[in-house]
Amino acid sequence: MANSYDDFSLTFSHFVNPNADLGSDYGHQDILSLDGFRLANKEITSWDNYLPTPLHSFDDMAQDTGVSSIFYKDENPRFTLKSFKALGGAYAVANLLIKKLKEEGINANSSDLISGKYKEFTTNLTVCCATDGNHGRSVAWGAEQFGCKCEIYIHRNVSQGRERAIAKYGAIVNRIKGNYDDSVRIAAEVAESNGYTVVSDTSYEGYTDIPKDVMQGYTVMVDEAIKQMNDVPTHVFLQGGVGGFPAAVVSFLQESLDCPPIFIVVEPANADCLFQSAVNGEPTAVHGDLDTIMAGLACGEVSVLAWSILESYVPHFMSITDESIPKAMQLLANRESPIIAGESAIAGLSGFLVACNDANLKSKLMINENSKILFFGTEGDTDEEMYEQLVGKSSEQILKKLN
Repeated sequence: MANSYDDFSLTFSHFVNPNADLGSDYGHQDILSLDGFRLANKEITSWDNYLPTPLHSFDDMAQDTGVSSIFYKDENPRFTLKSFKALGGAYAVANLLIKKLKEEGINANSSDLISGKYKEFTTNLTVCCATDGNHGRSVAWGAEQFGCKCEIYIHRNVSQGRERAIAKYGAIVNRIKGNYDDSVRIAAEVAESNGYTVVSDTSYEGYTDIPKDVMQGYTVMVDEAIKQMNDVPTHVFLQGGVGGFPAAVVSFLQESLDCPPIFIVVEPANADCLFQSAVNGEPTAVHGDLDTIMAGLACGEVSVLAWSILESYVPHFMSITDESIPKAMQLLANRESPIIAGESAIAGLSGFLVACNDANLKSKLMINENSKILFFGTEGDTDEEMYEQLVGKSSEQILKKLN
């Protein structure tokens, strides 16, 4: 293995999920489905400036790590938001407004909302959510695009850069003293008191329909990736968080492929709620500060909807230390054709490189010379100051190499 990958011989935890039924057909169409994907795809691909994001092939990395191929889906160019979250929160906002209009006897679509055709109605509605940054940015952007008001709650550890990125879309941004899960609860309380609608990527008892829309929006990215690969992956490494993103990927591939890949969910060691849920065999909250530089993955409570999918079809859960993250970001920034990957984008890639430095884990994951590995680089430099701090250069400086 090339010396640049030897730095990933790092501490990790690994758990094999005994509840994963790898030979079973997909059976959670009530949560996420190919029919739901088709509806989301129809709306999202109609939005202004929609384009599939690029899929990169890392032939050099594949050779050095002893696998057949490596593919990296780069979400940095997604609309103007630098994140796959643009597909989720914004789609849920559009769907909410379309449903509200239908209740008034009006059949509308995204194009109608973007044109402002029903703004006299939609401007009276307010959406609300808690966020680590990217989801709130998507909801705020969606509210601006589709013509409603927006109020966002962020916790004490969300950076000023992420706060400004949300506010620029016209949302009211409120910072609380607690952690992410505290902000989720406060946003729900405010919405209940003021008649707002929560647009969250976290589902909980009595709140499931909108998180389904959020997750369903993400499946557009998965469809793009499979079409761009023109092949079928054997392994997919996925970032954790509350579980919405990995559940979307797992559901789409499990339902659409005759031979689904092996899924590995990777989380920060200090915010490993999915890992602990697998260990305990039920949704398990992780408490404390959830301190990690992987800001978008600093989640302590599991989405119950997402968990039902992950528990059924994900055999492997990993947690990794923050130490691996700047190394992976720099690895991509220093490629001949540089790739800008934020701190939450490359947990999956980091987990893979950690596994490649541990023969026992690599064997357990069944990674060999025939393996075709797929990663989703879920964000670019969504926090520009943090990116420059971790990589040593700004994205602008790095991309000058391409010009």
